[in-house]
Amino acid sequence: MRIALISPLWERVPPFRYGGIELVVKLLTDELVRRGHEVTLFASGDSITSAKLVSVHDKALRLDRSIVEPGVYEHLILSELFHNTDRFDIIHSHFGFGALSFAELVKTPTVHTLHGAFTPENQKIWNYFPNQPLISISNAQREPCPHLNYIHTVYNGIDTSVYEYNPNPEGSPYLAFVGRISPEKGPIGAIEVAKATGLPLKMAGKVDAVDRKYYQEQVEPLIDGEQIQYLGEVSHEEKVKILAGATLTLFPITWREPFGLVMIESMATGTPVLGMNMGSVPEVIADGETGFVCNSLAEMIEVVPNATKLDRQTCREYVVSRFSVESMTDEYEKAYARVLGS
Repeated sequence: MRIALISPLWERVPPFRYGGIELVVKLLTDELVRRGHEVTLFASGDSITSAKLVSVHDKALRLDRSIVEPGVYEHLILSELFHNTDRFDIIHSHFGFGALSFAELVKTPTVHTLHGAFTPENQKIWNYFPNQPLISISNAQREPCPHLNYIHTVYNGIDTSVYEYNPNPEGSPYLAFVGRISPEKGPIGAIEVAKATGLPLKMAGKVDAVDRKYYQEQVEPLIDGEQIQYLGEVSHEEKVKILAGATLTLFPITWREPFGLVMIESMATGTPVLGMNMGSVPEVIADGETGFVCNSLAEMIEVVPNATKLDRQTCREYVVSRFSVESMTDEYEKAYARVLGS
């Protein structure tokens, strides 16, 4: 097939450090190329891909402080793609709702992977285009808008070969929290669990500008540099090291997380995950086998002793069999076939 994929321009593909969407796009693009498809990636100019790369700016927008109106470049990349749709059999958008109106105007079918959550505001535009084919990344993601045109659920996958399995973490036991330092990710909840259990907590993740005040006023005062350590925005290698060395990874989200890539990243290293029972968490964690799905912070604290006894090999095998890049690409190929067949 001749496939066009379009990725957000805010981060490069793959992301320099943090960026779940861009990591998924990288893995999917390269695997599709490996399988013999003719793939064109529309992304930032600094992206690294085995596909043909088309860009309208030489670097990720987040890294260019001279840019005042990022929307200009987003419309340029969409225009570049949708003015050349005759070159492709199918278009696969990871661009949120940005591609919806363009896709309505062309004959080449477009599928849209939903990477974010529905909100009262953005539901208005998704509802305006009810016939556009959508791919959810969890079944729970669909619940606020069950009437839309979902053609498949495809769970995110990872390259399990770059997540080293650690059967027996050495050194003192600790808890891990990896993710954006924002209210919905629950860093304060992670700190509460650590303090209640007496275990050290290693935290890693970026602080976006919109969350700077939250971090400074509510999170930073809880960080003592000893029991509670914040390591900043780390590289992929550093992230894997943190997850693999942990006793448990905490995922105390406060919102309907559509997927939560860090859960499978942690389990791939052998580290079980304690997640809050919201959004996709029950679909990603095998409750009682690769972690625990908890209904409150109190329950999360209570299950820590049992969670430390879970088999790390089971965690690894679960991800390899269910959340690999190969299985993800298999499911996307099925989705493409459904759209082209219809």
